[in-house]
Amino acid sequence: MNFKVFLQYMLPHRALSRVVYRATRWTYAPWKNWLIGTVVRNYQVNMAEAAQPDALAYQHFNAFFTRKLRADARRPDPDPASLLSPADGRISQAGPIVDGRIFQAKGQDYTAAELLGGDETAAAPYRNGSYVTVYLSPRDYHRVHMPLKGTLRESVHVPGRIFSVAPFAVAAIPRLFARNERLVCYFDGEHGPFVVVMVGAILVSSVATVWDGLVIPPYASSIRRKSFAGQGVALERFAEMARFNMGSTVIVLLPAGSATLDNLQPQQMVQVGQRIGVEHSARLEN
Repeated sequence: MNFKVFLQYMLPHRALSRVVYRATRWTYAPWKNWLIGTVVRNYQVNMAEAAQPDALAYQHFNAFFTRKLRADARRPDPDPASLLSPADGRISQAGPIVDGRIFQAKGQDYTAAELLGGDETAAAPYRNGSYVTVYLSPRDYHRVHMPLKGTLRESVHVPGRIFSVAPFAVAAIPRLFARNERLVCYFDGEHGPFVVVMVGAILVSSVATVWDGLVIPPYASSIRRKSFAGQGVALERFAEMARFNMGSTVIVLLPAGSATLDNLQPQQMVQVGQRIGVEHSARLEN
């Protein structure tokens, strides 16, 4: 085990995340300007795409980090059957779910049921489906958009660890995405169900949705479910659905037969609205 991985087990994740949560919302100009400037320089953030291109005009670091883009900065693929990337970032992994197991990295995998908080019934439609995992780095746009049109059925806040989701950690920490704190969003689409999972990470673990505001935190010691059945929370394909306060990972699960993924390669760069597959009538396997 290398030193960076060793630190992931030893660092006080929650304490660090609480400190960062407050520090990134401090409006003291010298502090927030230094922090924003450092990230823009070190990660070569393209501020020309932002609705507010002046990086130092943001009230605090988190406002900069969750910035809106110009309306013309991202466009959905024009084919209405296209499955869209839910986020800017890089493909971590993508492909078939094999007998309920999802590939994480060489020598590492986890089950769909584990990812969904241990719910075998909820995981059943995805047993031989497909998945796409997108990693967001600090340079990326941090709002998450709908890969398909869907109506929200339920959200589930699954508490857990908050390891880093950087490539070094994904390669070394077993079942990382099924161990980290996450928000699972179940949707009913036009051709069957699908799931969007927003995975928290060290110095992050903060997710806000467009329908419910800030969901993580507050922190929870047990799984929290919230039903939206009958409430009409319907979102169009490409619509904004949530945002990460700091960077992390988004995982989309699709049932068997509902879509065919494009030939996505690990570390391939993607943008919100980019085609990553094509949807077709679902042939669900239970």
